[in-house]
Amino acid sequence: MASALPDDPAVVWTDRFLDYTWTPEHPMKPARLQFTMALARGLGLLEGVETLAPSTADETDLLRIHTPAYLDAVRRAVPAAPGVPPPSTAPYGLGTQDNPVFPHMHEAASVIVGGTLAAAGEIAAGRTRRAVSIGGGMHHAMADSAAGFCVYNDVAVAISWLLDHGFDRIAYVDVDVHHGDGVQRAFYGDPRVLTISIHQHPATLWPNTGWPDETGAGAAEGSAVNLALLPGTRDAQWLRGFHAVVPGALAAFRPQLLISQCGVDTHREDPLADLELSVDGQRAAFRAMRGWADEYAQGRWLAVGGGGYGLVRVVPRAWTHLLAAVLDRDIDPATEIPADWFAQVRAYAPAVEPPRTMGDGIAPDFTRWDGPGGAPDSGDARADRAQRAVDTAVLATRRAAFPLLGLDPEDPRD
Repeated sequence: MASALPDDPAVVWTDRFLDYTWTPEHPMKPARLQFTMALARGLGLLEGVETLAPSTADETDLLRIHTPAYLDAVRRAVPAAPGVPPPSTAPYGLGTQDNPVFPHMHEAASVIVGGTLAAAGEIAAGRTRRAVSIGGGMHHAMADSAAGFCVYNDVAVAISWLLDHGFDRIAYVDVDVHHGDGVQRAFYGDPRVLTISIHQHPATLWPNTGWPDETGAGAAEGSAVNLALLPGTRDAQWLRGFHAVVPGALAAFRPQLLISQCGVDTHREDPLADLELSVDGQRAAFRAMRGWADEYAQGRWLAVGGGGYGLVRVVPRAWTHLLAAVLDRDIDPATEIPADWFAQVRAYAPAVEPPRTMGDGIAPDFTRWDGPGGAPDSGDARADRAQRAVDTAVLATRRAAFPLLGLDPEDPRD
């Protein structure tokens, strides 16, 4: 991408991302990345796009977030013998059911970090305004432990690097179904970083953090914003909450760069969580974040992947839409899936019926939040209950965080 112009987005990709491979039983499988890139290519989305192959992140950059002892533990970790059940807890979080040790774990995780750093570097150098690395988004990794399928926190490392390379106001928006706890914790006391997470309610889903009253510490009070939504939340309610919280916070913070963690385990078919979004709703969220980057961050947008365990039916379509949003080559959800891709995933998972089109056939319409009291009853009892629930969540978040950002939590114009 050395010849890229500022309006030519950078797509970071290497087959080395596929080395981030857990045990055969583990829900996070590299096939989701492989099938995404195959689908994007099959649709012609990447025609004329030269992907950027990242380097492996070096120790200096990993130490921006992680401790020397933890890096050493990852390097020295040895996979468990076959048939040995994993413990519920383990030193540094390594070797548990969620985070089993796999061969060359340090190297594979370092490439993921390298991918997000490469995307950040393209933006910082002015070679592009937008960049995407679907291999990234390991937002649960902590300074001294693996957590939630995440070994090294690529996003936190990249934010730290960007703060040393010309940026001092970075907004991070996390739409994964799980709270973006690792990134929030890394910058909880840093007023230069705004973290916003929209996730399933912490009373109902691991990591059980991301309550509305988690708003930042010290000089950074107001720099963490958390919207927690109940299980069963669908597109219309999720998007209502999303639009009621994120743009107001971004407008107040005035970021120079927007970073999006785009986990797609919010989908109704995801096996590990309980929200009920469609691919169409997820696509709408990606397009909204693109627009907010243009409106609030001078067009600078760095997007990464994250969670998502519908390996065939969900992740490839959703992240192809993410690539399309970054590239400004939007794909109509009614577009038919290419036959060769259909055959490829059928061979991988013969028991799974692949999707036929790029959408779920759901119009992602929603009613904008209009202040306390919400919209009048529609006559649909279930939809009205769901809307009241999301409005309660919106008010809790706005009342906790918005005054700290100089905003009126009751005024829908903020």
